[in-house]
Amino acid sequence: METNIAVAQSKGVRVSTRKVRLVADLIRKMSIEQALATLSQLSKRGSVSLDKTIKSAVANATNKGMAKDKLYIKSLEINQAPSLKRYHPSTRGRIHPYKRKSSHIKVVLEERK
Repeated sequence: METNIAVAQSKGVRVSTRKVRLVADLIRKMSIEQALATLSQLSKRGSVSLDKTIKSAVANATNKGMAKDKLYIKSLEINQAPSLKRYHPSTRGRIHPYKRKSSHIKVVLEERK
């Protein structure tokens, strides 16, 4: 495995995969400074957990001895996590089932040469 990559994962994040992917598509292939600045300005729900995961990946990279100013987002994966099955009470003693979806976030950073 290459020594110039850093990985961070957040599993079971309680935000729908679709909501996180909307934010992830905005910041793909950006530098770290641009991505964090963009995420801090967004009012989307997925931006908070994506911001935390990127900051964790940056911390992993600096622990490996990489320069923070040379890092960029190599890949950003948003996968579906197991859903929680919930029920909404309805009239006449009935219920309506629904799923509370969650997601897994994986961020891979690479150092520019």
